[in-house]
Amino acid sequence: MENKTPSTIVKPSKFSLAPRRGGYYEVSDIMMLAPFKAADEDLKNLEDIDLLYRALCAILYNFVPCSGHPGGSISSGRIAQALLFSTMDYDFFSPDRKENDVISYAAGHKALGLYALWALRNELVVAAGAAGMPADKFQLRLEDLLGFRRNPGTQSPLFAKLGAKALDGHPTPLTPFVPVATGASGVGLGSAVGLAFAAADTYGPGCPRVNILEGEGGLTPGRAAEAMASAATSQLSNVLLHIDWNQASIDSDNVCPENSKPGDYVQWTPAELAYVNDWNVIYVANGHDFFQILTAQRFAYCGIDNQQPTAIVYRTVKGWRYGIEGRASHGSGHEFCSEGYYAALAEFEARFGLRVPRHSGPRTPESVEACFYETLLRVRKAVEDAPAAAKFALRKLDEAGARLAAAGRARLPGAPDPAKAFTLDPAAPPRELELKPGREVRMGETLAFALNHVNKMTGGAVVAASADLYSSTGVSRVGEGFGEGFYNFSSNPRARLYSAGGICEDAMGAIMSGASSFGSHIGVTASYASFLAPLEHIPARLHAIGQQARRAVNGAPANPFIMINAHCGLQTGEDGPTHSDPQPLQLLEGNFPPGSLITLTPWDPQEIWPLLAASLGRRPAVIAPFVPRPPLKLADRAALGLAPAGAAAQGLYQLLVPAHRRGRARGTVVLQGSGAAGIFISEVLPKLREAGLDLNVFYVASRELFELLGEEEKKKIYPERLAQEAMGITDFTLPTMCYWVRSGAGLARTLHPFRNGRYQSSGKAGDVMKEAGLDGAAQLKAVMEYAKTVAAGK
Repeated sequence: MENKTPSTIVKPSKFSLAPRRGGYYEVSDIMMLAPFKAADEDLKNLEDIDLLYRALCAILYNFVPCSGHPGGSISSGRIAQALLFSTMDYDFFSPDRKENDVISYAAGHKALGLYALWALRNELVVAAGAAGMPADKFQLRLEDLLGFRRNPGTQSPLFAKLGAKALDGHPTPLTPFVPVATGASGVGLGSAVGLAFAAADTYGPGCPRVNILEGEGGLTPGRAAEAMASAATSQLSNVLLHIDWNQASIDSDNVCPENSKPGDYVQWTPAELAYVNDWNVIYVANGHDFFQILTAQRFAYCGIDNQQPTAIVYRTVKGWRYGIEGRASHGSGHEFCSEGYYAALAEFEARFGLRVPRHSGPRTPESVEACFYETLLRVRKAVEDAPAAAKFALRKLDEAGARLAAAGRARLPGAPDPAKAFTLDPAAPPRELELKPGREVRMGETLAFALNHVNKMTGGAVVAASADLYSSTGVSRVGEGFGEGFYNFSSNPRARLYSAGGICEDAMGAIMSGASSFGSHIGVTASYASFLAPLEHIPARLHAIGQQARRAVNGAPANPFIMINAHCGLQTGEDGPTHSDPQPLQLLEGNFPPGSLITLTPWDPQEIWPLLAASLGRRPAVIAPFVPRPPLKLADRAALGLAPAGAAAQGLYQLLVPAHRRGRARGTVVLQGSGAAGIFISEVLPKLREAGLDLNVFYVASRELFELLGEEEKKKIYPERLAQEAMGITDFTLPTMCYWVRSGAGLARTLHPFRNGRYQSSGKAGDVMKEAGLDGAAQLKAVMEYAKTVAAGK
């Protein structure tokens, strides 16, 4: 009898997706419909513009030298040109208008194309004789392309003479019309979804649309799928995702399955990924055909009304007509001034009747730059000799501005405005946060109550997302008094809790940073510190970079987002070492430029308000509170002789007030973390007082807030001699103590979770603290031995 496997006996059942709110469309079914049909004259002019654009892409890669991503810049070029010159509603002459439609290059490696297109748009408008050009800082000129991937300190002759802008390798808001920093795969999609939420929440129906440019490779990170799920769940119908499906990555020419061949990386097509996440999908079979591109974009803008986001999937060829196609053109291209390079420009030369310069002689930085500039001037000449294209570009931009004006976009009455959040008084907590000693409260809930107070002050500017831990972390209270449940643009727009796709710390950080970037909101994320700090480090860094760039352009302070590192440290002991990790603070504290990220490590819930108010007042890009899970008994600070909670606002403070000191202190102990500090205060301090020991005891509530004080004030609070004699006791890792404990002997004495050379096991908080050597007996022993050494003058 023939042996049969179960798979040959049991045939697969038929599977189909449940009905979606989104629809699937083929552009071939739309493009002959009159409302969406493109004009022949528009197509002709766009062909000329694209030829100029592709020439600039080849030139940029050739002269930078040999840097950037020409293939993807070219395959996505016509998509972006159609958006800028036909589809989007925006005011070219006012790049900073909040009402403008947005284009975000989530595929940040296509920056070469972004800069080429921005400079070409500027050149066309100038050639058409436009009046009232934007201020220089809001323009990207042809000359600025000399600064592609150059450092601002570059001293090459033409870069300096022409005042060229330094253009980063991936986009940042230093460039006009670029709202956020992108480049880390998947983060740009999430931050753009955040921008779309903020635009929708600020302007309501008819709000600015957010166009996202991405490739299929940029959809493979998990955070991209998380962001897509989030956008569809929240019905952000103002999101349009433009997918440049060219099938090529760095190492593959078959990223997705196609023509019955499995994909090298994933087994979905971009259309399938979008549709399964409940997006509208429009498939464009030829992503290099302007007729199809314009039809799809027009249909997406005004032909779909089911309140779902829309993805347009354009099948393209990476490196189209460049001479190098597929993965060979990803981050690579023709050799400097090679035959291949000049062949890529042959169509441009033939169409515009000119010849680009040929580099000759020794290849020096000066000669390369001179040839680069001469080549750019040939492009300028081509633009000047194509008046029809220039006039078309200006007319189209004027029409885009007129459509924007006709839309009458205005902030909703009572729209969120975070301004009052940045003027809070650290010394004046609201009545509901005047906590009475003796009560047990959860620090996470205290923080949420404080944020809810800010929310009510600011018309709902605080919006919170959590990794399926809204109640567990307490952040569900942030939205109290607003709409119940999760935000939905269509059905629940007043809710202040945002569904970020489930257990999705990665996308959550990107989305909330994007929401803050728009300027009307303070995005908040919350999850276990063990997961949040590492997974949101990348979106936090990109947000800090973006806000730094924005400040360089307009001088405005940063728009913060808050990442709540909840359930932090060993007090989450029952979950074991996978969840109660002491390392997260080390990933953030001191690892960002001064003032761009502020960590908060309160030991007492009464410190929450002064720390939150002080950090918001400093306007960093990121605020990162660390709060434990167990309820904490509120200390009677006055009765215990402790400094008032408001002292935490200076970042580092003397825990013991002078009235409770016997004389000159002998020795210094620095505490950080609610677990270690709580044990020290309740168990160790009374015994030290009984023994007559008088020590300097400092608490670290925020290293960054301390660092932002003036130099003289810092020296007065914590002089160097104390740092040289100090030992530490911390819930976190030893490196976080190195700023405060500056002697080898002091670091050797410092108590920290890894002192015993291992991760701790599971158990109740007290048991885990004991296992780590941070219990009361271990602390007392270490401090007594230290005090004896100090007394002996050793």
